[in-house]
Amino acid sequence: MPNTYTQLYIHIIYAVKCRDRVINKSWKESLNQYTTGIIQKNGHKLLAINGTSDHLHVFIGLKPHQAISDLIQNVKASSSKWINDNKLVLGHFSWQAGYAAFSYSHSQIDQVIKYINNQEQHHAQRTFRDEYLELLSKFDVEYNDAYLFDFFE
Repeated sequence: MPNTYTQLYIHIIYAVKCRDRVINKSWKESLNQYTTGIIQKNGHKLLAINGTSDHLHVFIGLKPHQAISDLIQNVKASSSKWINDNKLVLGHFSWQAGYAAFSYSHSQIDQVIKYINNQEQHHAQRTFRDEYLELLSKFDVEYNDAYLFDFFE
């Protein structure tokens, strides 16, 4: 649409089904590159992507032509298919239902990128559950425990 200008920075988090720790370091970078391609083909700008063996953080400049939910559905379905087609895990791979998405201002971009790039060190000291609940609290997101990711820690 002509004369439409936006600046939307979104931090998205999603987890492996049952929080299985199956994202292996040997193919994690390929998964990140594949996911980057999906995001870019959908017209968005990838700012950072990283995670651990059981979840991913993606930070994007979101264009308003697509809903976040549609983008994440596409990313999760396509990347699951890619993982399964390449037989990167034993059995069937899938992402857990749901995700979290948080918006940030332009002045916070560097801080969020640094946070995402340091996921391995970050999770050496704290669990994904603690991180996730802290973000929900920080952004005043109301939630029902019954609908949180399944945490097996």
